[in-house]
Amino acid sequence: MTRKLFVTTALPYANGNFHIGHIMEYIQADIWVRFQRMQGHEVNFVGADDTHGAPIMIAAEKAGKTPQAFVADIAAGRKPYLDGFHIAFDNWSSTDSPENHALARQIYLDLQANGLIASEVVEQFFDPEKAMFLPDRFIKGECPKCGAKDQYGDNCEVCGAVYAPTDLKNPYSALSGAKPVLKSSEHFFFKLSDPRCVAFLEDWTQDGRLQPEVANKVREWFTVRTNPDGTQSEGLGDWDISRDAPYFGIEIPGAPGKYFYVWLDAPVGYLASLKNLLDKRGQDYEAYIADPKLEQIHFIGKDIVTFHTLFWPAMLKFSGRKTPDRVFVHGFLTVNNGEKMSKSRGTGLDPLKYLSLGMNPEWLRYYLAAKLSGRNEDIDFNAEDFMARVNSDLVGKYINIASRAAGFIAKRFGGKLGEYSGDGDALLEHLRDGAAGLAELYNERDYGKALREVMLLADRVNGYVDQNKPWELAKQEGMDGRLHDVCTVCIEAFRLLTLYLKPVLPALAVQVEDFLKIQPLQWTDATRELGAGHVIGEYKHLMQRVDMKQLEALFEPPAAPEPEKLLPGGEEIAPVISIDDFAKIDLRIAKIVNCEPVEGSTKLLRLTLDVGEGKTRNVFSGIASAYKPEDLVGKLTVMVANLAPRKMKFGISEGMVLAASHADEKAEPGIYVLNPWPGAQPGMRVR
Repeated sequence: MTRKLFVTTALPYANGNFHIGHIMEYIQADIWVRFQRMQGHEVNFVGADDTHGAPIMIAAEKAGKTPQAFVADIAAGRKPYLDGFHIAFDNWSSTDSPENHALARQIYLDLQANGLIASEVVEQFFDPEKAMFLPDRFIKGECPKCGAKDQYGDNCEVCGAVYAPTDLKNPYSALSGAKPVLKSSEHFFFKLSDPRCVAFLEDWTQDGRLQPEVANKVREWFTVRTNPDGTQSEGLGDWDISRDAPYFGIEIPGAPGKYFYVWLDAPVGYLASLKNLLDKRGQDYEAYIADPKLEQIHFIGKDIVTFHTLFWPAMLKFSGRKTPDRVFVHGFLTVNNGEKMSKSRGTGLDPLKYLSLGMNPEWLRYYLAAKLSGRNEDIDFNAEDFMARVNSDLVGKYINIASRAAGFIAKRFGGKLGEYSGDGDALLEHLRDGAAGLAELYNERDYGKALREVMLLADRVNGYVDQNKPWELAKQEGMDGRLHDVCTVCIEAFRLLTLYLKPVLPALAVQVEDFLKIQPLQWTDATRELGAGHVIGEYKHLMQRVDMKQLEALFEPPAAPEPEKLLPGGEEIAPVISIDDFAKIDLRIAKIVNCEPVEGSTKLLRLTLDVGEGKTRNVFSGIASAYKPEDLVGKLTVMVANLAPRKMKFGISEGMVLAASHADEKAEPGIYVLNPWPGAQPGMRVR
């Protein structure tokens, strides 16, 4: 029976280029889609950019662009990656599309009508300088558990503690450096704790739609949950789905100044991209999505399981829509025996760099497929293993079959295939018998096992070649018939192996189809044969071996940029000076005895400094945007002690306090007054 499939991959956040993790997921899904199409099934395979949220709004502001222009520039860079690795989405859209705005609002209204939207006044940190509520990742401070400084508002990267932003000690805004204040705001919640949702999700997550290991993990969430304050509570919690202006997103109907949290409208982007595609084709989206035969399939990474197995299916179910039939979860990709990706250490695998080095994209498709299974497991990219597998499997075993036979067919038999005898027929029958098992493995996404089976078949074919030695038959009188027989078997075997590898190696398959002068291979072609008299084309070398120099270049750490590019603030290193020039500057440790705002100025603070002279100095410093006066009193800093006094509007400044910042002092992370290590004393000279 023909299947009707709607397939998606997770939507990448539109704040940067694709990384190798994206490419791995897209290749996994693309292989599955290509296999389904070879089976004759109908597939719509769509993707989109996830464009909303505070991080993109803030990044766009720093780049001097509107959020729309910022994400459009990111989207414009997607094509080289997708085309480069033969990833064939039918449509690529955006969560800022008209379709997504309309669908997200309607789903919300349907949930509201079903009694599953509630509102509650909550207290959140608010940045008084930026005039906005702060997402957890834009609040920093000292960990309430271990005291580590500069930790994010949701978890500590030093001790691993999880907490609420309000638990942080000495919190500050990562955007402005200002001390955040607590402010109340009405928020909207999706009532995931409603008994209807709980009952539905307990059944939906355990009925075979998820891999067993994923279903087992999800089951834990129905019994115990950790609250932001560290306490434990039973059952599912309600989901905060709103954010306050300013926010780049979709405004909530009937709630001016309130926007959908990005994770509400992001998965709706799957439906929006499908609708965008069908509208362009003139197809009826509502009729398509309502078809009971339609299977909705999502490929995702294990880091976003919660959203796709709790929130998303519940949103769909209780807004009266079809829920996903399968959610396929994969693990992470590491490099060279489990090491985390790091460009600076040379352990990053940049997809565009890979392509720019002339490395065959299908080497990577094959290698990743050979590592992937249907389970939620991490996989590792090992450079030596990569070279060995590609050179041994693809070139040494598979391509070698055609190269050993095609020349004899062309030169000795006019490019025409012949008959084959009993041993060749038995070999080909063995290859055809593998089709059903391989189809099952592809369907279950167990690509690694499928490719191992294909290479075992290739081994059988190469064993047949070595046994019959066509290069020797060609030299023997009266053996033309047997030579024709053996080479014909090799070409037919090569066709079958190409068919089995086509979902993984689509571009190579097109080359082979052209060489063999055949129509695009479908899975049913495993039961057919080319037949005697079929004319094949001229054989041209199909794939090069991996060169170790390419791999070395791929993992070579990036060269240190020029100084002006190295500094994030955009300032070049100043011209070189001599030690004598430096010695003219008298830098001293100073204690901030007092600090107060300057009336009539929003930028300046008046500092009273003890520099060990038996008297204090008065210094004006433009650091009011970064520090409250009371935070500086009693602290040590560094000042230029021999700077000529400067008469200012507000009084005389008797020196200069040293502070670090970018050229644009408003850029993150802001202004930092230098603070010596404990033990330094006022009056000590900095040398």
